Amino acid sequence: MRSFKILSLVIALTMLLSACTAVPAAAPAAGEPAAAAPAAGGELKIAILAPLSGPVPTFGLMTRDGALLAIDEWNAKGGVLGQTVSAVVEDSQCTPDPAVNAANKVIDQDGVKYIIGEVCSKASIPVSEIANAKGVIMISPTSTNPDVTVNADGTTKDFVYRACFIDPFQGKVGAKFAMDSLGAKTAFIMLDQANDYTKGLAQFFEESFTAAGGTIVGTESYTAQDTDFSTILAKIAEANPDVVYLPDYYNIVNLVTKQAKEKGITAPFVGGDGWDSADLDNAAAAGGYFTNHYSPEDPRPEVQNFVKTFGEKYKDDSGNPKVPDALAVLAYDATNLMLQGITEAGTVDTATVKDALSKIQYDGVSGKISFDAQHNPIKSATILEVTADGIKFKEVVNP
Repeated sequence: MRSFKILSLVIALTMLLSACTAVPAAAPAAGEPAAAAPAAGGELKIAILAPLSGPVPTFGLMTRDGALLAIDEWNAKGGVLGQTVSAVVEDSQCTPDPAVNAANKVIDQDGVKYIIGEVCSKASIPVSEIANAKGVIMISPTSTNPDVTVNADGTTKDFVYRACFIDPFQGKVGAKFAMDSLGAKTAFIMLDQANDYTKGLAQFFEESFTAAGGTIVGTESYTAQDTDFSTILAKIAEANPDVVYLPDYYNIVNLVTKQAKEKGITAPFVGGDGWDSADLDNAAAAGGYFTNHYSPEDPRPEVQNFVKTFGEKYKDDSGNPKVPDALAVLAYDATNLMLQGITEAGTVDTATVKDALSKIQYDGVSGKISFDAQHNPIKSATILEVTADGIKFKEVVNP
């Protein structure tokens, strides 16, 4: 009986001492004032949803690396609001179902309240609906379809932003460049009707091109699984357009432009930012042009400093510095926007951070960024020219 009393006394003293031991404060609950910052020494999770496998893996790798570089730089400066930023990386495959699964996983299992991603519009649109419904802030670095940030009824998704310009702007820039710089009066459009990105760009290119007096001499669709485009290319050869508008990703561009050259088609191909990849077949696409968000040849200090820092951190298989593409730049900018927004809000409460983001002014690698009422940045577009020796800066276009 005495032994039991001594043991009980020891347990009671242990519990008393434990109750007096300081424990880290919890992160602010939703609705807390902005002044309630998270406790020092905590962890702030940021999810990166990117296609590390699937049809466009270079998009995912560059997106991941650009975002991680921004996170490393913030942590080197002490983190955000005293917390270390940690990345939760998921392979979302640029495809709706895997992207939705990845979003639900990071939100429901990992407890993430902030998402960088997805990359492709067809994956970002369903993810945006999940994030917005659950009060999770999402910034897509590169998804250009308007529906990413806008509901079906035309209202803005409160918790969803993007770091890139949108398809109406990009399509208008492509049409203006084709007419003003290439002297095009006729155009042929190729698109994947099942891909929100290509469908949107094709629509806005056609609207702008025809509104300016141009003529669309043909429109043909294909699927993402197609590898033989000879039937469409025969129609292009017959129509003999001044330009061919091909707003798809680099994997499709490689196939189409190679087959076009084999068939003797000389009309220049024009596309969107989906062409931007280290895996673009420059020899096949040579003579083509695409709209993009930045050029590593831009002399601005923000650009040159980023290119240098990125190359120091990431090397290719031969040990040479990697040159960041627009995916890396926009992921870097998106992550900095997110973390600056949290800092300016003074809290990790997403309801407060979303309001801070709507008023933010950010000088990024891709340009000065602030958001319009639909959470889209408005900025100039860069035109890049594809040559057999690589991608060259052509010009900047303002519609």
